[in-house]
Amino acid sequence: MKTLFLAWQDPKTREWTPIGRLSYDGEYTFVYTKGANKSATFSPFSNMSNISILYKSSELFPFFSNRLLQKNRPEYSKYITWLNLENSNDIEFEMLALTEGRRETDNYELFPCPTPTPDNKYELRFFCHGMRHMSDETIARVARLPKGEPLLMMMDFQNRFDPRAIALRTCDPPVIVGYVPRYLVHDFTNLLRSIKHTPSQLISPSITLHQTNPDAPIQFRMLCQISYPWPQDFKPCSGELFEPIASSS
Repeated sequence: MKTLFLAWQDPKTREWTPIGRLSYDGEYTFVYTKGANKSATFSPFSNMSNISILYKSSELFPFFSNRLLQKNRPEYSKYITWLNLENSNDIEFEMLALTEGRRETDNYELFPCPTPTPDNKYELRFFCHGMRHMSDETIARVARLPKGEPLLMMMDFQNRFDPRAIALRTCDPPVIVGYVPRYLVHDFTNLLRSIKHTPSQLISPSITLHQTNPDAPIQFRMLCQISYPWPQDFKPCSGELFEPIASSS
């Protein structure tokens, strides 16, 4: 089963909270999570107004399908190439996961909840955030980076916008090229804490450049991939706010 969580930003506090879970396993299901009860200003969707039931559909729910680029758009084929989804069997779901289903007109975003791979690894692809704040020189450098280029994570405690931010930098020379997406910061911080040092080796999360898209909008320029042995007792997307309301009603 593939799972995406839906986060909502409170317009007053600017805080992001998981309020729903979209899953696909032959059919689509959607359920509100306990995060939907956290703010009095959150309102359920008009066609899914009961937050206490599980919704099922053979097709993607309109709230989510409206966040996809339509196939009749002239840039669609190029868009799929930017996302590296030419061979995907679940293009709609993967598209939502990589683009976060963002729209300029609202305050929602989607993010994937990873599960261990068959060889028990944490693996995920994501677009590097924050590149619009980088210099022209840095953006030009990114365009020249080869596929497979290693990237290192760096805690940015003095970031005045988000002290939890994790920067991404190249190895040699060390240059910050962007940031880990907000929705991954909690999990990646826990992964960094699980780094193992031995006299002979360092076992740490491996982030590599999966693909560069010099002709894409800035938010799709740098597709990255992380791979790391799944830590014991590691549970992504966990906590009360992620728990479904329907199963507890």
